[in-house]
Amino acid sequence: MIRSNAENLIRKSMARFVDNELVPKAQEIDEKGEFPRELFEQLGRMGVFGIRYPKAKGGSGGNCVLFCTVCEELARGLMSLAAISAMQSLMGTNFLFRFGSEEIKEKYFHPAMRGEKVACFCLTEPEAGSDLGNASTLAVRTENGFLINGMKTWVTNGPVADFYTVLCQTNPEKKFKGLNFFLVPADTPGLSRGKPFDLLGTRNTKICEIAFKDCFVPLDHMLGGEGQGMTNLLSILAEIRTMTAALAIGLQRAALGDCIRYAHERAQFGKTIANYQLIQAKIANMAVDLEASRLLTYKAARMVDDNIPCLTEASMAKYFATEAACRAADQATRIFGAYGYSMEYSPQRYYRDNRFLLYGGGTHEILQTNIAKWAGL
Repeated sequence: MIRSNAENLIRKSMARFVDNELVPKAQEIDEKGEFPRELFEQLGRMGVFGIRYPKAKGGSGGNCVLFCTVCEELARGLMSLAAISAMQSLMGTNFLFRFGSEEIKEKYFHPAMRGEKVACFCLTEPEAGSDLGNASTLAVRTENGFLINGMKTWVTNGPVADFYTVLCQTNPEKKFKGLNFFLVPADTPGLSRGKPFDLLGTRNTKICEIAFKDCFVPLDHMLGGEGQGMTNLLSILAEIRTMTAALAIGLQRAALGDCIRYAHERAQFGKTIANYQLIQAKIANMAVDLEASRLLTYKAARMVDDNIPCLTEASMAKYFATEAACRAADQATRIFGAYGYSMEYSPQRYYRDNRFLLYGGGTHEILQTNIAKWAGL
């Protein structure tokens, strides 16, 4: 795959950070299960969170390809940190950048780019996941703003966020056409955070429920034109799915690299297991999955950068790459044998973390349905 000079530079820079700061400490960080505040702030100082925003607006001047490169490298080191960074760089700040007033940008967006504030995106509800038209969190217009009431769940960064971008319904009769996004600061009276979920994987990614009870926000906290919430969400959905595929590539690379090293070290019956054809077949399948994932993902990323509609291509990339990550993690536990069942070795973390990738950006059942329609059904 041909890469630009900028992509090579970003990849080398992030690879150094991952190899020096994440890989040696990943097991310890994962076991602590705490939000990695120090690493988060370090990434902010490095300009990682602004990678996809223009320099003139407080970003780092990159694009979707460079953003995916960053996500891929971070996921190779620690999926939790990669997920947190993806939320900060895309969903949690995108609508502030596009629709926020200069005052809002100064108070929230720019500090988020520097890693001084944690951003968050509130989409899913207990009864509205894939079916966003059924969202019931309600924003009622008042004389000076909006009163928000409702509940959001599975909120990534929820327990530690400084502000939330919240999907609300302003006109329930209009369903999708009544949806809007609002900025809700964490210190807004009436906002309460639930207990962090006890997660199977990505244990440093803090997730909880958020309740809104008569939360007042000013008029300028509506992010985007009235009734444009779903349209605005769809405008970044391809990038969300492409980014998720990039995270999956990082996990595949980590699993494959560990398996190759282990196969050269582990000896049975007088020779290393790298000499056995069944181990070679597993490695070969992982390598093919990885290369196919790269081709699908970076094709979609380049289409995003060229403003070419690519929701189907992004859906294919997300579907294939994340399923391939699940296969890679499974094969890693098999190649490591009994050691793959031990919490002291990396395959168990890959096996747990890969489940996170299956849900963000659309379940695979939804993606397969949409891909099938594109194919002609």
